[in-house]
Amino acid sequence: MPENARLTGSVGQLDLDFVERGATPRLLRQLGTQLHLDGLSLSNTVRVFEAFAVERARSTVHNWVRKADLQPESGRNPDDVAVDETVIRLNDEQYWLYTVADLDSNELLHTKLELTRNKVIASNFVRELREKHDVNDAVFLISGDRLLQYGCEHHGLEFQYERHGDRNSVERVFRDIKRRTILFSNCFSNARATTVDQ
Repeated sequence: MPENARLTGSVGQLDLDFVERGATPRLLRQLGTQLHLDGLSLSNTVRVFEAFAVERARSTVHNWVRKADLQPESGRNPDDVAVDETVIRLNDEQYWLYTVADLDSNELLHTKLELTRNKVIASNFVRELREKHDVNDAVFLISGDRLLQYGCEHHGLEFQYERHGDRNSVERVFRDIKRRTILFSNCFSNARATTVDQ
């Protein structure tokens, strides 16, 4: 088996608290998840478990990896972030979707769905972002929303008005988030409460 250059970091860094059952020893879950995330196939990952006399299905390892990818990352230190606030309609109700993305990677740093918009909500959104990531030195690119500008000013963060330019790369991400949120809502909008328990 060729050496994989992506095998870096410690297996103990993986957060697998989402796995409720302890059928597989924690260290093996961490090892299997890390091996597959670093490029080892599911079949070969299962073979590694067999060396420890533990039999697991490929689907089990796949589920661990999928759930591990969903764990929120924190502690990012981006240089530039794009902040967006948009209105979406779900089940004939209006909501405000707040989103922040890293301009370099186009990855989401923080999202929040609110029933209304005001200075307090915008300021709290920025505060939550600061608690989650190191954005104190980042430049916030805002498309002209006064409430988000207030949130940045309130926390002493640098921002600039930019409707196009550097924001173009993440506008697609923002549109996709909005589209997916609406589609997800539409999938469940016709479900009756009585069918949930069945």
